[in-house]
Amino acid sequence: MITASPRHIVLSILAALAFVVIAAVGATIVGPAGERVLTVFFISLIAVLGIGVYSGNSGILSFGHMSFVAIGAYVSSLLTLPAAVKAATLPKLPEWLAATELGLLPAIAVAVAVTALVALVVGLALGRLDGSAATIATLGLLIIVHGIIIGWRDVTRGSGTFFGVPRDTSLWIAAAGCLVALIVARLYRDSISGLRLRATRENAIAAGAVGVNLRRERLISWVLSAALMAVSGALIAHFLGAFSPKKFYFVDTFQLLAMLIVGGMTTTTGAVVGAVAITVVTEFLRRLESGIDIAGFTTPQVFGTTQIGIAAIILIAMFRKADGIAGLKEWEERLFPPRTADVGDGRLTKVSDRAALTAKAMTMRFGGLTAVNDVSLKLTPGEIVGLIGPNGSGKTTLLNMLSGIIAPSEGEFSLAGKVLNGEPTYRIADLGIARTFQNIRLFPSLTVHQNVLVAALSTGGGRDAEGRAAAALENLGIAEHSGSDAGTLSYGDQRRVEIARALACQPSLLFLDEPAAGMNREETDALMETLRALSRDLGIGILLVDHDLGLINRLCDRILVLNEGNLIAEGAPDMIREDPAVIEAYLGRRND
Repeated sequence: MITASPRHIVLSILAALAFVVIAAVGATIVGPAGERVLTVFFISLIAVLGIGVYSGNSGILSFGHMSFVAIGAYVSSLLTLPAAVKAATLPKLPEWLAATELGLLPAIAVAVAVTALVALVVGLALGRLDGSAATIATLGLLIIVHGIIIGWRDVTRGSGTFFGVPRDTSLWIAAAGCLVALIVARLYRDSISGLRLRATRENAIAAGAVGVNLRRERLISWVLSAALMAVSGALIAHFLGAFSPKKFYFVDTFQLLAMLIVGGMTTTTGAVVGAVAITVVTEFLRRLESGIDIAGFTTPQVFGTTQIGIAAIILIAMFRKADGIAGLKEWEERLFPPRTADVGDGRLTKVSDRAALTAKAMTMRFGGLTAVNDVSLKLTPGEIVGLIGPNGSGKTTLLNMLSGIIAPSEGEFSLAGKVLNGEPTYRIADLGIARTFQNIRLFPSLTVHQNVLVAALSTGGGRDAEGRAAAALENLGIAEHSGSDAGTLSYGDQRRVEIARALACQPSLLFLDEPAAGMNREETDALMETLRALSRDLGIGILLVDHDLGLINRLCDRILVLNEGNLIAEGAPDMIREDPAVIEAYLGRRND
C-alpha cells in the first residue's frame, strides 16, 4: 500500500523518467566526455538514494553504506571476470567460482542478493542501537569491510588493483539503473513501512506507543538501501574496469554524504538536487585543482581543493539550510499540497473486549529515588478514571510503566490475564492500550493525516486504517487540518491530533496525560464532551491525568490520588474532595 496521493506518485515517476531521459540524451549530444560524467553521476545518484532510503527515513546518518557498494562491486566483478583472467590472476579461487562467467544483469542480481544477506545479518545487530551509537557502528562496518577486502587476497587481490572487469556499464544501462532507484526510493518513502520509519525519525517513543515496531522498520530500510548500494557498486565496477579498495572508503563516502546533506536527506528530490550540485562543483574544482588557463595566466595546482570545496559547501548548507536545499518535502508535495478531501470517511467500532487492566504493587526506582511505590489499580473499558496528585507525585511515571515505555522495578500489570511486563510498547499498543504524553510528542514534519494514519496502519493488522484515521480526525474536530503539517498547528490543535492518533489505534483503554493543558475553558469543555462520548458510545476506558481538578471532578467516575509515589486515596469524586489525606497533599498540613 502507498500512503501518498496517487497524483503525487504519478507525477514523481513521470518527472524521474523525464529527468533521466533528457539528461542521457543531452550527454549523448555533448559527446564521450559528457557521457562519462553523466554515467558516473547516475551511478552516484543510485548510491545517494540508497543512503537516503535508510538515513533519510530513519534519521540515523550512516557512514558504512559504501561497504555495500564494495561488496556489490567485488561480487559482480568476480562473477563476470573471464575465466582465463581468473585462472591467471586468482588461482586459488574455488572451482565453481573460477569457472563462472555471467553477464552483467545476472551478476548484478547475485550481487544484490549477497549484499542484502550481509545487510540483514549486520542490521539485526545494528537495530539494537540508536542515535550516535548506531552512526558510529556504521563507521565500524566500513572499516571492517575495508579490512576484509584487503586481507582476503586470494579473492580480492588485497590492496592491489582488481582489473580485467568487463566494461559493460553504458550510459543507458546506468540511466536505467538510476530510474529504477528513483522509483524504488520514492515508493518506499510513502509505503507503509516508509511512513512508519519516518514516524520513528520524528519521535521514536511516540511511534512505539502507537504500534510501530522500530527495529523491524529500520531493518527493512537497511536491507533495501544496501540492495541499492550493491547496484551502484556493480555498475561502477563495470564502468571503470579496474578499481582498488580505496575506491570504497572515506573519500567516496564523504562525497556521497555531501550530496545527501546538501540536497536534503529526507526526499528523493533532495538526493537529485544534492547530486547535481556536488557533481557540478566537483567537476569545476577538479579542473581548478590541476590548474587552468585564464586569459593566458595558468593557476597553480592546489591539491585537496575538491575536498575543501565540498566541505565548505556542507558547512554553508548546514548553516543556511539545515534541512538541505530541497527541504523536507518532495517537489510535488510543495506544488500540490494534499487536500482535506483526500482523507475520506470512516468510523470507529465499539469496544467488544471488556477485559480490565490490572496493576499490582507497581514500583519504580531511579537509583535511590522511589518515584512510584507499591501502587495497585484496575481500569475497565467504559469507565473514566482520574489520576491526580501534586507535581512529582509519580503520575507520568506510572503511565510510562503501564504503557511499556519503562519497565517497573517491582510489580506486574496484565490485560485479560496476560502479563504485560517486558512487552515492547508497540505490542502493548496493538493489544488495545494507547496513550498521549505530558509533553506533546507528534511527528511534526508529517501531515496531521499521516500522524493519525501511521497509528491506524500499525495496530489491528492495519484493517480499515484509512477509515479509522478519518473517524479519529472527525471525532476530535480536526479533519479540516488533515493536510497541514502537525508541527504548524496551534498548541490546542496539536493536543487534539495526539488524542486522535491514539484513538486511531482502536484502543479499549486510553491513557491521557494532561490532554487539556494549554486549552482555554471553551476548548476544555469541548474536549470533555468528546471524552464522555468516547466512553459512552464506544466503550473506551480512559485513565486521565490532569491538573484541572474541575475537569477531573466533572468527568471521572473514580479518582486515584498519588502523593510522593504512594496511592493515598481512591474513590468517587465527592469522597476524594473530602478526604483529609488528599486535602493535606494539596494544601499541606494545618498548624493549630
